[in-house]
Amino acid sequence: MLDVVYQPWCIQYPQLEPAQTYELKSSLIHLLPKFHGLVGEDPHKHLKEFHVVCSTMRPQGILEDYIKMKAFPFSLDDAMKDWLYLQPVLFNTWGDIKHMFMENFFPASRTVTIRKEICGIRQHMGETLYEYWERFNNEQLLIQYFYEGLLMMDKSMIDIASGGALMDKTRAAARHLISNMASNTQQFGIRGADPSRMVNEISVVDNLSLENQ
Repeated sequence: MLDVVYQPWCIQYPQLEPAQTYELKSSLIHLLPKFHGLVGEDPHKHLKEFHVVCSTMRPQGILEDYIKMKAFPFSLDDAMKDWLYLQPVLFNTWGDIKHMFMENFFPASRTVTIRKEICGIRQHMGETLYEYWERFNNEQLLIQYFYEGLLMMDKSMIDIASGGALMDKTRAAARHLISNMASNTQQFGIRGADPSRMVNEISVVDNLSLENQ
């Protein structure tokens, strides 16, 4: 097993402007959620809570992604503390870290299981009709499952239009964005990777990105 003491740090932080300085405050570190890497922990939930803390504690003039890259190692606990040291790649952006984190802790096999649970949802013994309906109609989960099932091109376009990552948005904002994109791209919904369709959809994404700024 690799000794993390001798492993190089795998995060390459963006360069700040010459006049800018940033020191990670202990007050921010204490507010960060903790991810232990345990079975049943929700990586989406961890990233959303992490986003809330970093966005509310961001000093003026400092990029939010820079703060997230600095703070993320402090949100990992127990064996997860070694996780970043054991990565075979160098992370240059927050998106790189987030992608690798989700790839490791929300694998494709889990996505398939979730899809099966949605298609085969059943009322539990002793569960009231109201409880069953609320469980099925959990909007945040439905949006999450919808997002995870998207093709990479559409997922990337939605992330661009959302200004970062769809799952960082509130339920209402995420639903509104998806609804707008679905409506605006309907006329270009041709099967296959038609280049003209891709150009038209990218134009739609640019317009939606401006609307969401």
